[in-house]
Order: sequence, then structure tokens, then C-alpha cells
Amino acid sequence: MIASVSGRVAAVSPDGAVVEVGGIGLAVQCTPGTIARLQVGESARLATSLVVREDSLTLYGFADDDERQLFELLQTANGVGPRLAQAVLAIHPPREVRRAVSMADVKALTQVPGIGKKGAERLILELRDRLGTTSVDTPLDGAAPTGLPAVTAVAPWRDQLASALIGLGWTGKEADAAIVQLAPLADEQVTATGSVEVAVLLRQALRLLGRA
Repeated sequence: MIASVSGRVAAVSPDGAVVEVGGIGLAVQCTPGTIARLQVGESARLATSLVVREDSLTLYGFADDDERQLFELLQTANGVGPRLAQAVLAIHPPREVRRAVSMADVKALTQVPGIGKKGAERLILELRDRLGTTSVDTPLDGAAPTGLPAVTAVAPWRDQLASALIGLGWTGKEADAAIVQLAPLADEQVTATGSVEVAVLLRQALRLLGRA
């Protein structure tokens, strides 16, 4: 099993990145939140989980070991495969997944594409006693548990979002235009939670730029 990869980020895309390890470029599937932390040309470490199928080998990458462990635990629930487990983490950080399951918050879980009411209830039933809590969840003050830069700090979100969009091939001017449009959404996040979820903003920015 490939538990982690460390190396230079050679490329990023809307759904993953290529990390050079020992002269080999490894394609890693990542959530938007993880992608937002990566910059082409810089070094990064990703916790990883290798999913083996008869016709494919897919490497999934995460910001830290806890996120990877939760990804693997989610797949132990009936009907949850790697793509759906990754979709859960793309919408909610680990601490929110644990909260939603422990509090039987069906509404929060059904925000994930592919999870309906019955699927959310099944997740809660099967995982409530197994998810637990951990001290390595990203703190609410935005401090990062790994060497990757935090994505929840309020002030740097513009720079993080711009870097992610430019890394995905958009120009600085296009990135700035998207940031201006998304500023009200960022303000709403700060008012509601005291932090900014760059992953949410990145998804919105890609939609805006795609329509443009």
C-alpha cells in the first residue's frame, strides 16, 4: 500500500494532481480543498490510499492521515465506494462528517451528491459507533495539522484561491475577477463560522469561469 507521497507538484487539475516522486509522476485524485493547498513547482506531502480494481489502480490523496483514514472508514459502509467517500470529504471536513454522523444530521449528509435520505440514514446507523473523534482535525482557528498551508484562515483565502486557479490554467486576471464575485460568499462564511472554506470557493470559481 502507498500510504503517502512526497515530492514536487508537477501539475494540478480540477480533480487531482501529479506529484513527482523519485523521477516518477504519480497521478493522485484529490478533493478541491486539497487541490487548493497545492502549487505547481512546490513540494508537498499527501497522505494516500491506493484503490485496486480489476482494471485500474487509483491513488487518492489527502491533506493529512486523519482524512485518509476517514476516507477508508467511510467505504466500510454499505454502498459507499471510493468516489462517494471522496465526495463526502469534498463537501465536509472530517470534523463535520463526525459531527453529522454522531448527531444524526441527515440534512448535512444529503448535501453530498449521491447521498439521499436513506443513504444518509444508513451511514449514520453503520458508522455512528465507529467514527469517534480525533485531536488532529483542523482546528477552528485555521492552524494546519501538517506541513501544508491552512485553508481556513480568513486573510489568505484570496491568495490561496488565486494560486489554485492559476495552477489550473486560468490567468491572473480571470482569477481576480472570480475572487471579486465570490467575496460576498466568503464574507458570509466568515460571519457564520469565523473561517473561510477555500474548497467551497474553488468549486464556485470553477463554475463561474466555466460559464465565462
